[in-house]
Amino acid sequence: MSSADLLVSCRGVALTFGRGPTAVVAVHGADLDVRCGDRLAVVGPSGSGKSSLLHLLAGLERPTSGTITRPGLHGPRDIGLVFQADSLIPALDVTENTALPLVLAGRPQEETRRRVGEALDVVGATGLADRLPDEISGGQAQRVAVARVLAQAPRLILADEPTGRLDHATGARVLDALLAAADRTGAALVVTTHDPAVAARLTLRRGMRDGRLLAPETAEAPDPRGSLS
Repeated sequence: MSSADLLVSCRGVALTFGRGPTAVVAVHGADLDVRCGDRLAVVGPSGSGKSSLLHLLAGLERPTSGTITRPGLHGPRDIGLVFQADSLIPALDVTENTALPLVLAGRPQEETRRRVGEALDVVGATGLADRLPDEISGGQAQRVAVARVLAQAPRLILADEPTGRLDHATGARVLDALLAAADRTGAALVVTTHDPAVAARLTLRRGMRDGRLLAPETAEAPDPRGSLS
């Protein structure tokens, strides 16, 4: 790939919370490139720094040291985020939650309606369109969160433990939706996970331990509909 394919580049990136003897180094000197079309899993146990690294990639945290450049991104709207925790707005129904980034961006109403309908269809949530978040399951809510990202059409999708609170079957459907969203938009996809079965469905893998990003692993492209069980 050429340099034009580079979306995000991290060089020697560190993130420290606090100061003095109580300081906690969440990320130590990470080097990472994310390019167009990447399907990357960052794998490690809880507390290994995965979420902190994802927040750095997203621009939600600023590095304590090192540099992050985003040559292939043109602002926050090029980044779509899916979190492990519930991220839907309780007072908005599924359609309104999915449409929110487009409404905030001032997209025309007809375009918004079309993109929301297509996104809900891709993740299999069309039948949930009029429901409020407290009327759907956790797995359904995660698929709606993916639909919201898909409607946004970002160049980079970052998903932080998106299956962490779900059973295997539901988690597989959410991962199906993420992969479909990335394929549909042409986005790169970065997923943090502690589950090797989730990581196995992505073609690139980086382990993370004690805040340190390990050497890359690669694999043949897996079946995008493979099971997590």
